[in-house]
Amino acid sequence: MIGWIGISLGDITGIGPEVTLKALAIEAQADTALRPRPKPRTATHAHGMAPAPASPCAAIARPSVGYPREVLIPGGPGGHERPARLLLVDDDANLLVVLAEQLRADGYDVATARDGMEALRRLENAWPDLVLLDMMMPRLDGISLAREIKSRADLPIIVLTAIDAADSKAELLDEVAEDYVTKPYHYPELRARINRVLRRLGDRLPGQRIVLGPGLALELGRRAATVNGAEISLTPSESRLLYALAANLGQTVATETLLARGWADTDGADPSYVWVTMRRLRQKIEPDANRPRHLVTVRGIGYRLEADPT
Repeated sequence: MIGWIGISLGDITGIGPEVTLKALAIEAQADTALRPRPKPRTATHAHGMAPAPASPCAAIARPSVGYPREVLIPGGPGGHERPARLLLVDDDANLLVVLAEQLRADGYDVATARDGMEALRRLENAWPDLVLLDMMMPRLDGISLAREIKSRADLPIIVLTAIDAADSKAELLDEVAEDYVTKPYHYPELRARINRVLRRLGDRLPGQRIVLGPGLALELGRRAATVNGAEISLTPSESRLLYALAANLGQTVATETLLARGWADTDGADPSYVWVTMRRLRQKIEPDANRPRHLVTVRGIGYRLEADPT
């Protein structure tokens, strides 16, 4: 029966039986990994993604012993680290197989989806720590998928695409993605970018509502600010800067640190990125953008996030 399925799909898609069977096996593994299951009695539940937790970074019961240091992130049982969970979305079956195998060989927990609709179904059952998605896909393109993901949770996204246009890249990064990799990708570079984005997870403040004054509160997990009762959306780059500032509330954060936090993987990034984003944030959250009370400039050094005195 399995051999017949492989040959039939190979005839239909043009993919050879060996690759097709391999893809089926990987997809079956991903289905099993993401399927909701009762609380395990043994450690066999350790592989793959766990059923959806309350937080995108919640724990899975998988020991960290024996995994490369760079693939481990906080959130494992007992306060231990765990392998990062990745969701890979691409309609290219060959790429899906090869990249998933490379990532698993490096120690990541990987689930796959062949299009945007399948990815959304997987997200109903489990949250990954990072999503890698192709921009050009049938049924639901990568931009639409990324926007839908961001509307549900502030999951970091890396876009894989054959489109290489500087203006499109900047717009995409600012709106929906943490990073952007052009196909054909170089795997060591992609892996390095994945690890850089995952390292930022430690700076997150999930679920915390930060009240800065009677009419201002930040909910960075939802990329939103409440200003005088009205909810204001924040872009990923704005959220990243506010995360860095909120983690050091009342303390000065250097412009270079904010630049690294917001645009570590952007070629040619310079301090003007921080200046422009800070100006935009002041226009969104300050009562008077020209006389900021909360986003304070420290001349020659950087910026400080201040709460109103209580």
